[in-house]
Amino acid sequence: MTYCLAIALDEGLVFCSDSRTNAGADRVSTYSKMHRFAFPDDRSLVLLSAGNLATSQAVVAQIHRDLEAGESAPIRRAQYVADVADYIGDLIAKESAKYSAAGGPGAELDASATFILGGQIIGHEPELYMVYPEGNHISASQTHPFLQIGETKYGKPILDRIIRPHTPLETAFRCAIVSLDSTMRSNVTVGPPIEVLFYRKDSLQAHEWYAALDESHPYLAELRQSWDDNVRRAVELLPNLEMSFLERQ
Repeated sequence: MTYCLAIALDEGLVFCSDSRTNAGADRVSTYSKMHRFAFPDDRSLVLLSAGNLATSQAVVAQIHRDLEAGESAPIRRAQYVADVADYIGDLIAKESAKYSAAGGPGAELDASATFILGGQIIGHEPELYMVYPEGNHISASQTHPFLQIGETKYGKPILDRIIRPHTPLETAFRCAIVSLDSTMRSNVTVGPPIEVLFYRKDSLQAHEWYAALDESHPYLAELRQSWDDNVRRAVELLPNLEMSFLERQ
């Protein structure tokens, strides 16, 4: 399992992902789920992946092979980020079908993968899409400016409460990392390093800011402790529940 999220802000796009691909009593593996495709002054795209690792690796590998064609590659000639989402969807459906078929009759092999694609192409606004295993996709919106894939439930509450398109960048970064950390605490199949990236609107560069935070990173440790302390303090400050009120009900 994995957990990735992306946020569409007025200032640009925030991406955050974990790196764990396998967890067990005697084995923990990591693999980056954040893939960047940037062509300065023309387009900048970020792809986050979740699901079957063979399928997601095959999709990313095919994108790189197609890029060998230069300007004629689908990512290079697409006019809109939505067109790139269609291209990614076709690759996902093709690879999922191939690996599912390899399982043989009656085999229960889940070869599905889901992606988040975000970025900007010159002349257009930044866009953010979730691309499903079937190949179709949905976009982020003003009323729902973030997208999640993988193990989404533990990290969603803070995003629901805080994230809006006008949310300041620094606040969005903190929320994204807390969202990942909350998920790691509740699900061992999600783990560090945490990768976090910001693309600034209209920059058309690879990224404005990027960091990879491993388990021992001092900022992650400080943020985790601060979040724990302040959650406990917030609970203590909640209005008292008067027993007389309960008796009246």
